[in-house]
Amino acid sequence: MHVVVNAAMSADGKISTREREQVAISGPEDFDRVDELRASSDAVMVGVGTVLADDPSLTVENPDRRRRREERDDPANPARVVADSRMRTPADARVLDDAATTYLLTSGAASPDFVAEIDDTGTEVVTAGENRVDLAAGLDALEDRGVDRLMVEGGGELIFSLFRADLVDELSTFVGPSVVGGRNAPTLADGDGFVDGFVGLRIDGIERLDDGALLSWTVE
Repeated sequence: MHVVVNAAMSADGKISTREREQVAISGPEDFDRVDELRASSDAVMVGVGTVLADDPSLTVENPDRRRRREERDDPANPARVVADSRMRTPADARVLDDAATTYLLTSGAASPDFVAEIDDTGTEVVTAGENRVDLAAGLDALEDRGVDRLMVEGGGELIFSLFRADLVDELSTFVGPSVVGGRNAPTLADGDGFVDGFVGLRIDGIERLDDGALLSWTVE
């Protein structure tokens, strides 16, 4: 599986405020780029924190792109994936609607009531790991379901966990023209952080976009 992490961050590396409220970082050019990236992916993945904070739909907005997907015998929208170790996904979240296939990755610790509630939405619950989601096993399960190209849109905890598990192939970051600040504001990669063995990146491209810059990297 090829995994592409995509994120927008402020000039000081924040992806939202300290109150975990969504920040308008990208402009129309970057929104269009993200829509194209979704359209070229088999699935789009987020962590449950992103679901709770933003309630995204993770669908392709441009109708021409949806039509092109259907012309190549793909669903109009890529599958959606939510990683949720602590069983916090609301049953009425937009990402669980019928606009596309949705998979919820959780652990063996998930309660039967939670699994039944999510099953009732038409979402497929995929158990990977005992007490928290084993991302490597979860991605293997997605690959068995036909996901060869996975786009990851956040948040910082999930992105760090994927890097720590050596599961990321590419990183695209749009850096917007603002400073958010806050020692507790989420960053591109949160989690425990590395103290050594840092992830190495090779720069592939720098492009001016809107009033910011798009940086494209390959994971070494």
